[in-house]
Amino acid sequence: MPYQYLAPCHFGLESVLAGELKRMGAENVAAADGRVAFSGGFDILARANLNLRTAERVLLCLGEFEARSFAELFDQVRALPFEEFIGLHDAFPVKGRSVRSQLHSIPDCQSIIKKAAVERLREKYGVGWFEETGAVHQIQFTILKDRVSICLDTSGAGLHKRGYRRNGSDAPIKETLAAGILDVAGLRQDTTLYDPFCGSGTFLIEGALKAMNIPAGISRRFAAQSWDCIPAKVWSEERTRGLDLVCRDAKFAGYGSDIDPAAVELALSNANKAGVAPRVRIRIRPVREFRTVTDTGLVVTNPPYGERLLDVDQARRIYRDMGRVMPKRDGFSYAVITPDEEFEQYFSRRATKRRKLYNGMLKCNLYQYADPAAERRHR
Repeated sequence: MPYQYLAPCHFGLESVLAGELKRMGAENVAAADGRVAFSGGFDILARANLNLRTAERVLLCLGEFEARSFAELFDQVRALPFEEFIGLHDAFPVKGRSVRSQLHSIPDCQSIIKKAAVERLREKYGVGWFEETGAVHQIQFTILKDRVSICLDTSGAGLHKRGYRRNGSDAPIKETLAAGILDVAGLRQDTTLYDPFCGSGTFLIEGALKAMNIPAGISRRFAAQSWDCIPAKVWSEERTRGLDLVCRDAKFAGYGSDIDPAAVELALSNANKAGVAPRVRIRIRPVREFRTVTDTGLVVTNPPYGERLLDVDQARRIYRDMGRVMPKRDGFSYAVITPDEEFEQYFSRRATKRRKLYNGMLKCNLYQYADPAAERRHR
């Protein structure tokens, strides 16, 4: 039977995530601010967790309703079918948030929702108390303008935790955001990717995984793998399906550099953990010495921010260096994420497109510079 799911994502990547879901066979895909809703069976639940590159997690929706009092909240939550997913011995902690709602106390909402779930399960299982020693079924609630959404988290750790990056360099970009930027920038199976501020190697590794169609979550486990309601064969079949679709003959190559020797060492280690080390070359080099070794390519990078590692003047000197070593030339396109609204001025070129994104809580722009030759062909 089809279930309703919800996948949160970075603001600005909703259309990218919706495209991912449609391509993997999800139904009723609908994007909203910071999330995408969809439906499907348990196979889609497993497929989404294993393959989605831009989702933060996959939530199974139990219900939505209006509630302006704790009595309404209790009654509506108690009516939800928790027993279809939560077993007699399973754990079911509660967490969530409330925004612009009459029920604004998070601890009180947690307590009421927990009590309602206990009452529902007590009635269904005929027991007086629950030991909660089994698989974890994290109950997540969101209350927005008195509209309540109750879900179960099927992912566990956030989906950005692919398993290859144990430690990050200073101010790393999140894997899910990096994957979304690469999608927007137009990365393909035969792309040559450059990142002159590669840090821990996230863009290069995510680029290789995407180009080769390697499932983003193939090296990790998910909370719902321990749920008795989902047959183990669903997960094994979806893992097999994902591996069968890997494109081992993709022509992708990645070239990275960074001024920090420790970052380069870490990026190489992460690439090895991700299984894509043969596809990338990374070396110590300042951006002013950046150069390409191919006739075509895509440059995607996350340069130091004034708010992040350097003062604003230092960051802008780097932007000037970027503008000098990344000339407008046929065969090359660029995508740069930065919060600096004056980046174009110091890069000395107007972007072809600008896209608003958030890197954590930091509001940024993705500045895109199209391949001049491609632009001429489309005129």
